[in-house]
Amino acid sequence: MTWFRCFFAVLLLPGLLPLSAQEVLRGEVSIELEPVYGAYIEDEYPLLPDTARRRALEEAAMFYSAMIYGWSFHYDIGEKARGIAEELELVPVGTIPFGDPGLRATDAEFRDMRFRLWTDYRLTEAQQRRMRMWRSGTIRSAQAVGYGPLGGPKQASGWAAIRGAGLEDAARAAIRAMLRGSERNRPKEAAGFICLAGFPRYFMDSGRWAADARFRVEITEIIPFAAY
Repeated sequence: MTWFRCFFAVLLLPGLLPLSAQEVLRGEVSIELEPVYGAYIEDEYPLLPDTARRRALEEAAMFYSAMIYGWSFHYDIGEKARGIAEELELVPVGTIPFGDPGLRATDAEFRDMRFRLWTDYRLTEAQQRRMRMWRSGTIRSAQAVGYGPLGGPKQASGWAAIRGAGLEDAARAAIRAMLRGSERNRPKEAAGFICLAGFPRYFMDSGRWAADARFRVEITEIIPFAAY
């Protein structure tokens, strides 16, 4: 049963578009009140309602940042035969801070040891221009599932690093699949930009966190092995 609803007032500052003309992104975040980790469990367990609410808003801001701004990437495809390790570097292009006035909680629910939060994000004019760029004909879409260890990339990783590890691996898998489909010969490296097309879905798979996500990808440079 839904028992927690909250709405944030959106202030129309000079220079912003009227609400009727602003594009709105929407997404749902699901927070486990009894999170499952490997070797590390947070001090607060299970999560208190206020912690779950704040974490959900922080995660929503993180996902909207990835949808609007995305990352620049450099991907070393890797090849075992040549002793080249596979490595993806993601650098955020921009971020939406916690408390951004464009982010609103529209509905919330505690059920089955989960906190679900539905959110809206109202884009500024500059952000709408970025979204039009991501939706242009030169950008391709790719869906992939990525995996991360229960305890995160480090022994005492926090919740954001644990969620981020699976999402970054999904981005790696999406870029790799796109290159496999477009390049006849396996390249050595690739670079470009990538963003989320929507909120990812997290679930457990064979003792690991899995992130199922759809991305928008622009590959700006491909370096073949012949260049070396």
